[in-house]
Amino acid sequence: MHPTDELVRLLKRLKLSGVLQSLDVRVRQALDDDLTHGEFLLRLFSDEVERREAKQLDTRLRRASFEHGTTLEDFDFSFNPEIPKAKLLDLATCAFVDRHENVLLVGKTGLGKSHLAQALAHRACIGGAHALFIDAATLLGDLRAARADQSLERRLNQLAAPDVLVIDDLGLRPLRQDEPIDLYELIRRRHRRVSTIVTSNRDIEEWPPLFLDPVLASAALDRLLEGAHVLRLDGDTYRNPPPGKVRKRRPA
Repeated sequence: MHPTDELVRLLKRLKLSGVLQSLDVRVRQALDDDLTHGEFLLRLFSDEVERREAKQLDTRLRRASFEHGTTLEDFDFSFNPEIPKAKLLDLATCAFVDRHENVLLVGKTGLGKSHLAQALAHRACIGGAHALFIDAATLLGDLRAARADQSLERRLNQLAAPDVLVIDDLGLRPLRQDEPIDLYELIRRRHRRVSTIVTSNRDIEEWPPLFLDPVLASAALDRLLEGAHVLRLDGDTYRNPPPGKVRKRRPA
């Protein structure tokens, strides 16, 4: 058997077949640049590490179910100077994820809350965290369906697992039936274990009536707000900009 064939077999057994993608290039480079064996192996296996990390990031981004490939770099902060850029850039370090803190983005429609929430979760994915984006209506529908088919416990565990869960557009309508209890249970399970990002067109003071029960509302909001970063957004909207004001990009 030719040595190259034997090498391919061994790499596959070691689950390192990706090394073959850059092997020829690195061999030629080693000969041309007179690299030592150690330098050659360092470059070869650095290629493999980069490939694996890129693949893992791609998997995390795909599983996050983001609506768009939104990043902070895509956000036009110059359009609306009232958006707290410094605070958002600080959150983009994702220290809040390490500390298991929540982020609440509230303000009228069209200010880019969904874009910013996904952008922060995107940064968390780059840092190695697992994220999931879901709008509130879909979330509540999933929990309602899970309750109906006796899979509520499993679905709650699935939603409690991501390092960052983005719940978009909470509060478009009051909760109904068992939705307050189910949402509270999800908040309870995630409390101080992982991070939750919530966007809403309603200010925090308007959230308690959504739960229909003041005791349940208090319990849920106490956990959601404990140590949370609350950003109240204001200013011109991207969807209906004032006359003469041009936006560079349109965030979600």
